[in-house]
Amino acid sequence: MRTSRFIAARSIPWTLIVFLVAAWVPWLGSRYDTFLGTQIAIDALFAVSLNLLLGTTGLVSFGHVAYFGIGAYACGILMKTYGVPFILAFPASGLVAAGFALVFGYFCVRLSAIYFAMLTLAFSQIVWAICFKWNAVTGGDQGLPNIPYPSFDWMSAIPGLGDLRIADQFYLLTIALVALSLAALRQITRSPFGRMLTTIRDNPERAAFIGINVRAYELAAFSVAGGFAGFAGALYGIFNRGVFADYVFWSKSAEVMIMTILGGINYFWGPPVGAFALVWLNQEITSYTQYWPFVLGVILLVLLFAFPGGIVGGLVAGFGRVRRLVYRHA
Repeated sequence: MRTSRFIAARSIPWTLIVFLVAAWVPWLGSRYDTFLGTQIAIDALFAVSLNLLLGTTGLVSFGHVAYFGIGAYACGILMKTYGVPFILAFPASGLVAAGFALVFGYFCVRLSAIYFAMLTLAFSQIVWAICFKWNAVTGGDQGLPNIPYPSFDWMSAIPGLGDLRIADQFYLLTIALVALSLAALRQITRSPFGRMLTTIRDNPERAAFIGINVRAYELAAFSVAGGFAGFAGALYGIFNRGVFADYVFWSKSAEVMIMTILGGINYFWGPPVGAFALVWLNQEITSYTQYWPFVLGVILLVLLFAFPGGIVGGLVAGFGRVRRLVYRHA
């Protein structure tokens, strides 16, 4: 009896339940909750896109923020400068970011280990310098303020949505787009392509020996990850009502790396959990003290020593112990 209840609990579609609960935040929560939820959703997509390289392929990229920023600038320029509607600017931002990732990745995947990581950082700094200095296109150090919201006229036809604030409507749009993006990334990691990336991560020499084109697979993963990072950047630019060169600075790469490791790189839902934990802790701790970096460092030390597999890794380990106890007493 206990075993059947345990198995039934595992069969519950928890992911769908989480997204359905998140969709009710504009009605059940405050404006602050909507703001926080939007930021968490965008950061979750950004972190999962990085984990396609870090956890799935075994590539440590310190410059993933470049494609986040490229996507933000591409969407912002198209919408603000050229008046392109969001329905076209959003997919274009991902394609542009994926294109740049394909070009940069062509050079990066020729190296390995620390040399690969440093070259990704070098390309990221080049992108930041261009964004910071190219005043005619990117706005330079002033950035691109006042990025317009997408048109939500279509929501007026849906009962209950037309009366929402525009920030709440954008939150619902963000949740929907992030859910679709995460579903696509989940499918990619479960596909034969994703399993091949895992094989390359575990033993690239053996993969090459059996005839797998390791560089081609790594380059494809690099481009796909860059495209989804571009989607996250596009949403982030609209969310912050502006795109600035700070989005491409190396510290943003460090932030998303912390989210990914904090949640657990060996689990698909580790990075979203890490994004939730980092954003929530940042908001809560900064309201009490200005020493957020110090507190974050202490928290990371405790978590990494207590749960080397990240938050999700610790939960899975605890879940496994509970399961063994249930089976033992069933």
